[in-house]
Amino acid sequence: MKCALVKFSVHLLGSRPFMIYTDHASLRMATNSPNLLQRMVRWLSFFAEYNFRVEYKPGKLNVLADALSRRPDYELAHIYTIGYAWRIRRTSYTPLVQFLSDGKDAKVDRLSPRQRAQFHRYGLADGLLHYRVDPGDPPWVVVPNDEDRKYDILLEVHDAPMSGHLGREKTYQMVGQMVGIFGGDALRSLHYVKTCETCQRVKPSGHASAPLQSLPVPADCWKSMSLDFVLGLPVNDRGNTGILVFVCRLSKMVHLAPVRDKVTGKQAAQLFLDSVFRYHGLPETIVSDRDPRFTGAFWDTLFQLLGTKLTMSTADHPQTDGQTERVNRVLEDTLRSICAEAPRSWSDQLPMVEFALNNAVHASTGFTPFYGGGDPDRLAGRHRSLHRKWGRGSESLFLPGL
Repeated sequence: MKCALVKFSVHLLGSRPFMIYTDHASLRMATNSPNLLQRMVRWLSFFAEYNFRVEYKPGKLNVLADALSRRPDYELAHIYTIGYAWRIRRTSYTPLVQFLSDGKDAKVDRLSPRQRAQFHRYGLADGLLHYRVDPGDPPWVVVPNDEDRKYDILLEVHDAPMSGHLGREKTYQMVGQMVGIFGGDALRSLHYVKTCETCQRVKPSGHASAPLQSLPVPADCWKSMSLDFVLGLPVNDRGNTGILVFVCRLSKMVHLAPVRDKVTGKQAAQLFLDSVFRYHGLPETIVSDRDPRFTGAFWDTLFQLLGTKLTMSTADHPQTDGQTERVNRVLEDTLRSICAEAPRSWSDQLPMVEFALNNAVHASTGFTPFYGGGDPDRLAGRHRSLHRKWGRGSESLFLPGL
């Protein structure tokens, strides 16, 4: 209606009262509604320049308006549905799949010269076509180059509980690990995370970053760690209302332990032994805030016996332990995203949240904590992932049975 008034404004402004016929019945009450959005208020200021009255006319009777969208000189667009099987026939992968399926009976002359030069990079396993650039590379499954499949991949690497609803950079890195980089991947990841309804609802708006405060860089993983509490969570079935967070200051690996609101220093020390010490040994330094649980006599005695130095952060200066404070914020955002429907189930999700944080590329190191976490896998340079490796071809492909 507004568009029509603008189009014919030279004829309608300052004229006698005129009628507007519409099949949208609610428009009759639009100008008299007591509750208006700001956009409607702006539109009403525009409508006030015209002297008109809105009359309702059912669509089957409003045939004159239908003529505007049914011009005889406009041809209808022809829409063709292209199935996946048709796309296979149109691509050059069908002879390659047949060649790999024949095994010893395969005939090379069925392949084009380009396929003969590259067929050693392809393989067929479990009915899936795999691709690798070099023989030592992990194989990637060739998938269709279509928007629906890309959306499914982003849904898995961002929305799944083991992915953690992380930010755009970590989601982008996870897509690269899972499928390689397809066209427009960075912008697509940015748009997907930016428009994620769960993230927009439960995560706070960005805050200004505090000035960086440097601490000595550890010489090895878990030689120096930081720890802090996240409290005030909904009470779960075991009565826990918080999380004790342990972070390696070099690899950024995270360990999480659920705690009660009134956890004591002795209980925190036992969680440290169970969650960190038995896996990574004794750290040389521990960075913590001045929580009474960390400044009590029990901790002093424990670290004296173990030969470890406890480094307290400066009073009223949380930036000293900024690493753990940042992890706490990401942890809270992730839990809010995953547990939005069942807030009391947060403790059941901790293993998957811990996996998601440790499996995401960290901005300060350029690696996942699993890659540089101080375990034997680090020497082999292996990432840990529950996602299947996917690849992309220059053409769309969908194999029967996928």
